[in-house]
Amino acid sequence: MSKDKFPVTQAIRALRAAKVPFTEHLYAYEEKGGTRVSARELGVDEHCVIKTLIMQDENKKPLVVLMHGDREVGTGMLAKAIGAKKIEPCAPEIANKHSGYLVGGTSPFGTKQAMPVYMEASILELDRIFLNGGKRGFQVGIAPTDAQRLLNATLVHAAAS
Repeated sequence: MSKDKFPVTQAIRALRAAKVPFTEHLYAYEEKGGTRVSARELGVDEHCVIKTLIMQDENKKPLVVLMHGDREVGTGMLAKAIGAKKIEPCAPEIANKHSGYLVGGTSPFGTKQAMPVYMEASILELDRIFLNGGKRGFQVGIAPTDAQRLLNATLVHAAAS
């Protein structure tokens, strides 16, 4: 597929501006399919497909959490790690407002509102990760160290087993 067929989202603009190497991957999006479908369509392990979650603390302050596709966020673990009393997912319409993306297409890059980013520390053990590119059915492949640096992500241990 030629490069001009890929969407140019705020995430892609942010990655290009940062001059970070990345690959673009389109796939057939399935409603409620999540990282399981992305991994299947891209032919990669779901552990390497990283979900971008918009959550909030007890004061409704939004934050971004990056987690392996095959793991859940231990919200109590995360709250303790970042010094919050409580962490919970934002309602989809609130998440859309904070990020500027539709849930299912949320990228951590180029968000509408600047938010702190927390990355599961074990993501850095992977050679390559796949994150949403800012549109449903569109992933970008990137080195996890580049993602952490560009997002200024704080590493946490919050994967629930």
